[in-house]
Formats: sequence, structure tokens, C-alpha cells
Amino acid sequence: MAAAALSGALPLTLTPAHAQSDLHGVTAGAFSVLAGQDPSALIGLALVVGLIVFATTTAIVHLRYRRQSLRREAEAFGEISRLESQIEEARALLMAEPQIVVVWRDPSADPEIIGNTPAFTGVAAPLRILAFGAWLTPGSAREIEAAVERLRARGTPLAATLATQDGRFVEADGRPVGAAVVLRLRDITGVRLEQAQLQEAYRALDGESSALRTLLDALPAPVWVGDEDGRLRWSNAAYAHAVEARDGRDAAVRDLFLLDRQSREQAKKAHGDALPFKSRLPVVVAGSRRVLDVLEVPTGGGAAGIALDATEAESVRAELAHVVGAHRRTLDQLATAVAIFGADRRLVFHNAAYAGLFELDPAFLDDRPDDGAVLDRLRAARRLPEQADFRVWREDLHAAYRAIEPREHWWHLPGGRTLRVVTAPNPEGGVTYLFDEVTERLALESRYISLTRIQSETLDALAEAVAVFGSDGRLGLFNSAFRRLWHLDAAMLDARPHVDNVAQACRRLTTDAAVWGRLSAAVTGIEARVPTEFRMERNDGAIIDGSTQPLPDGGTLVTLRDVTDTAQVERALVERNDALVAADHLKSTFVSHVSYELRSPLTTIIGFAQLLDDTGVGPLNPKQRAYVNHITESSAALLAIINDILDLATIDAGAMTLDLAEVDVRAAMEAAAEGVRDRLAEGDIRLSIELQNAAGSFRADAKRVRQILYNLLSNAVGFAPDGSAVTLSAERHEDKVVFRVRDHGPGIPPEIGTRVFDRFESHTAGSRHRGVGLGLSIVRSLVALHGGTVSIGPAQGGGTLVTCTFPLETGASRDAAE
Repeated sequence: MAAAALSGALPLTLTPAHAQSDLHGVTAGAFSVLAGQDPSALIGLALVVGLIVFATTTAIVHLRYRRQSLRREAEAFGEISRLESQIEEARALLMAEPQIVVVWRDPSADPEIIGNTPAFTGVAAPLRILAFGAWLTPGSAREIEAAVERLRARGTPLAATLATQDGRFVEADGRPVGAAVVLRLRDITGVRLEQAQLQEAYRALDGESSALRTLLDALPAPVWVGDEDGRLRWSNAAYAHAVEARDGRDAAVRDLFLLDRQSREQAKKAHGDALPFKSRLPVVVAGSRRVLDVLEVPTGGGAAGIALDATEAESVRAELAHVVGAHRRTLDQLATAVAIFGADRRLVFHNAAYAGLFELDPAFLDDRPDDGAVLDRLRAARRLPEQADFRVWREDLHAAYRAIEPREHWWHLPGGRTLRVVTAPNPEGGVTYLFDEVTERLALESRYISLTRIQSETLDALAEAVAVFGSDGRLGLFNSAFRRLWHLDAAMLDARPHVDNVAQACRRLTTDAAVWGRLSAAVTGIEARVPTEFRMERNDGAIIDGSTQPLPDGGTLVTLRDVTDTAQVERALVERNDALVAADHLKSTFVSHVSYELRSPLTTIIGFAQLLDDTGVGPLNPKQRAYVNHITESSAALLAIINDILDLATIDAGAMTLDLAEVDVRAAMEAAAEGVRDRLAEGDIRLSIELQNAAGSFRADAKRVRQILYNLLSNAVGFAPDGSAVTLSAERHEDKVVFRVRDHGPGIPPEIGTRVFDRFESHTAGSRHRGVGLGLSIVRSLVALHGGTVSIGPAQGGGTLVTCTFPLETGASRDAAE
């Protein structure tokens, strides 16, 4: 308790200056107070004093450590500020020089790039600086990429001079720095720039020199380079082989020369005058004698030469000279006139036939005149074709000097001579002229062609099929009747096939193989060549009579005649007569059946329908009356069709006769118009009847004339648009009356204009109804019975115009008058 009271009475904070004095005072006071107490109090006091001493010591140590920490922290902040200042200064120094620094600290992270990359490389994105191919030349890009890869992988330092795409040079320096890898790129200026440019030029020249050396070393021709003292400095593999050295170095060490001393002296003399040395020399190459074309040119520090093997060229030249001499001797013996002009257009060679053909002076030809002079001499002697413009003709002839292929000309000379002239360009330049006099040959060919043409025309004019086979069994001549008779291909016949091939092609039309066997035997037989005759029948019913006639030249003439008509004429006449009788009977039967079986019941139906429609029989409701009207209309239409069919059958049977009388033109037109009044009203169509000068009458069948006009008006009304007009006009001439019906419909298409008068031809384009196609056919038949004509075509302004012409004197009237 006393200790607790004492500890509570002690101050909580002690300063280091008073700590020790306070401790002594407390201790003395405590011991003086408790001196007379018991030992337990003394122990408690000792513990309190110990705790106070420990706390005081700890506080002192803590204060001292804190002062030291504050001092060190202040020193550290100062060092950090100094280092940051140094870093900023270093960065400013780096940025002051045109360079880029790339730092890789973490292999998996992007590098740190320091510097103005757009100003340095023209690349906007900083990381694009590492895309070296975007701003460096291809060679420099490959070099730096490989070096950077080695630097980052193995820490191999790099130092390189790089060329940019815009012509600048950049120095690259890279090395590992601690755990990082640093690459520095900076522009090269001043002397170092000049040195880099020189190095780049040196590399380019070294590459070119290496390529040239590789190329020269691969050449089969010896190539060498000597110094100014005449010693060998470099040579290729072909040179080493020629002088029997191991390689070019061995040839230079041993100073082996390809040319002899005299040739080298001549070359040296030419080089002294700054001229190249050219010569064709005999040289020993690898132990064998060869002929070389040597070219040695002076250089700044010596000479360079090449030797091309001309041995084969010399051999060919000698052989060519020998061949040319032989050819000239041969050409001089030819009857064909030959003249050879060189590239300079001067005469190089001519044979005796040339001089004789044009009667030229040998002395003139020996002076090697040019081509133009020869032509002028020939023109003056009138031995050239007459030309309106000689200059143009000569230029066309001289085009052979610039041509590639030979050309052929025909010269028709005064006096009737004809020359065939061939101008053949020479490979080495110049032209070779070949002259053939073909006057007699052309005359013979003309006579031969004329005879052949006459023979061919004669054969083609024959109605019989004719074929001539040669002694070898091949087809020589044939006419078109032979080809048409057997349906053969003209190209196959022009190829001169063998008789067996012709028989094989013709056998498909007949089954009589024995006849073709005898024909082949007659053509190809050698013995017992006698004329033969035969008959064959084809699959299509044609009957062919044929014969063979041996010819004096070993050929065989084969003639074939189609006798089908002759053989079958009687049968055809009998069959035709039977057919006519049967047709007449059929028509009569048809007319009687239709008249009784169709017309009579239909008339009954119409009568009962009219009776039902009569109100006196009994009333009908509206629907029943409509049905009756439909029955009446349909029956009337069917009756009209039956009447038309009966009329056509009667006409075809020749049983229709015309009731000729005077027909009033106006009355006939009005009667026909009355029949279409209802249809005109339905379509709101106007009918115009025009009689220009056709008043009066003409001789015809009035009923048939009305039927003709009615059918034409019905057809016109059917195709006329609603609200349009139809015109019926008549016009009288001296010998005929012309009726015309015009509508404003869609017109007649050209493709059906010739078929509209055929039976059962019905075209509904633009029409309101569909007929059976008998109206216009009946019109044509009835008009024909009157001896007239009918035509249809487009009308002026659109629509269709039908014209019917009736003669004033009908055919029936003429027959009666006769």
C-alpha cells in the first residue's frame, strides 16, 4: 500500500536533466521514511525504485534513438532530392542530344523508351521504334533485330551503324546494365557521319565486287586482272584451268600467263595509247590449241581482259565458206534465176540463169550494183511489170529487206511473159531473189483447169450419179448427184476415200450387201474387167439402177440412176386414184352425217328453246329465261359452225355452186352490217360504211357475198377495242369491185400473217372471243369460187386491213359464156 501510494505520488513524466537527482531524492526520502518499518515495506520500495530506474533508462534510450532517426530521415530526404535533381539533369542531357534510349527491366513487360521518337524516326507510337523495318533499310533492320535478340537473350553487347530509309545513319549501342538491358540509338554527325557513309559505300562496292567476282568466276571464258607492272593479280577458275593451275591464287603466285610474250607486248603498247587490245589469237588452253577472241582493256592500276573461245566459230566459218562455195556452184547450174543481195543492198551473187533471163551485161553485174540500180536497168529495158507508181512498187518489193518470212510476187512482163518471183530474207541480212519463168506452165495449167472445169460442170449437170474410181480403188471424180443420192459428206468424198469406205458409208441405206461386194470387185479387179449392171433397193424404198464401165487408165466409171419414179409410177397412180375415190366417199358420208346427225337435232333444240321463250306457252322466271337465252345463243353459234363446216366440205367436194345474179353493193354491205349490230352495241363500236364509186351492182352470189362480208365484219369487231370504229368500204374499178374492212385493233403479227386463212387457225390476241378458225378460211374459199382474191395486212395508222377483190366477170360467168 505504501508502495502504491508512493508510486501514485511520483510524477508521470521525467526529463533527462532531472531524472537522476529526482531518483536520489526519492530514494533517500523513501528509505528515511521506511527505515523504521518492517522488511516487506522495504522490499516493495525496492521494487518501485527498480521500476522507476528501468522506465527512466528506457525513456532516455528512446529519446536518443528518436533524435538519431529524425536526423537520418532528414539526411535521406536530402539525398533523395539530390538524386532526383541528378536524374532530371541526366534526362535533360539525354533529351538535349537526338537519341533514343530503350531500357528492358522486365522481360515480360514493355520496355521504357526515352527520347523524342517522332522527331528521331518519324514513327508516331514510341513502341513502333522497335519495328526496325518501318524506318531502317532492310539490311540494317535484319542486322539490328538479330543483335537485339542476342543482347536480350545472352547479354551480348552490340555496336552497329545503321542506315535509315530517308538516307540518315544511326549509331546503335547496347549492353546489359545490372538487371536491365539498355539500347541507345543516336544520329551520327560530322566526321563519324562521313565515316559511316564511307563504310556504307564500301559495303555496297564490296557487295558489287563480290557479285562480279562470283559471276566472272562462274564464266567458262578465262578472265584476268593484271597490275601496272604486268603481273597477274586475279583470275577466275576458267583462267586457272587454261594455264593448268590449282586456282587463281596459284596462277598469280606462279605468274602464269595465258597469252605469249608477243601478244602481251602488243596489248601493253595499245594500253599505252589508252586503247583496248582486241585480237583473235591461237592459244594453248589446258594443253590443247584453241582460237580465242581476246579483249584486254586498260584500267587505272593495270589491265583487265577476257578471252572467248572462237574455235568452233572459226570451224563453222570455214565450213560455211565451203558450203557457200558449193551452193554457189550448184546455183550456177540451176535453170531458176538466182540473185543474192547483201545487207547493203548490193549484188553479192548471181547465177548464169539470172543474167540470161534479163539479158544483163556480165560486166555490169560484176561491179556489184545495188538493188535499185538493177531495177532501174530492167525498167529501162522494159523487163519489169508496167506500174502506175514505180516508186511505191519498188518500196513494196524492197520491204523484203525488213521482213522475216519469204514473199511471193507475180510479174507480168510486157510481151506476155510471166515470172514467179520469191523474195527470201537472209539471216545475216539481205535478200535472195528467185525468178521462175512460168509462162508456158501457166498456159498449160489454164488449159488443164479449163478442161477439168468443163468435165466437172458436165458431170454436175448430169441427172445420173457418176463416180470415177482410180486404179488404186480410190475415188477420183464424183458429181453432186452422187453425193445427194447417198447422203454423203462432201469433206469425206474430197478426201478420196477407197471404194470399200464408200461402200461402207452407202451400205447403211441398203441391206443388199452382195451388190456392194460385186461393185467393189468390179472396181478393184485386175482381170476380167467387163462392164456390169445391177439394181438395188434402198431402205427408204428408192430403187437404183447402176452400171460399171472400165476405163483405159485402169479406173472404173460407176453410174447410178434413181428409177424409183419409173418403177412405182403405176402403183402411185393406182394408189392415188383409190385415195381420191375414198376421199370423195368420205366427204359425201361426212356431209350426209353432219346434215342429219347434227343439224337436224340442233334445229329441234333451237325451235324448242324459242318455244320456251314464247310467253304464250307459259311464264318463265328470270333465271329460267336467262338459261333459255344461253341455250338459244349457244345453239345458234353451234349451228353457224356446222354451217361453216358444211360449206367447206361442200367446197372441197366440188359440190358447191354459185347462184349468180346481180348483187346490189349497198344492200349487201347493209345486210352484213345488220348481222353484227348487237356485237357493235356491246362494245360501243361505230361502224362506218363507205361507198366511194361502188354504187350499183355486180354479178355474184348474193348470199355468199353477204356471208363473206359478215365473216370479215365479225372478225374486225372481235379485235376492235371498245369505243373504236370499224370501216366497211367498197370501190369499183374497170374490171373489179374491191371491198375493204378495217379495224383499229392490235394488228396482225408478221409471224402469223400468212396463216390466218388456214383452217382452224385461231389467234385471240386482243380479241373478245375465241372462234374455231373457220371464218377467214371460208372467206378465202368463197372469194376463190368467185375468181377473186383476199389479203390481210397492217393498216396505215394501226389496226388491220382486209381486202377482198371480186372480178366484174366471175369465173362461173366465164365458164357459162364459154
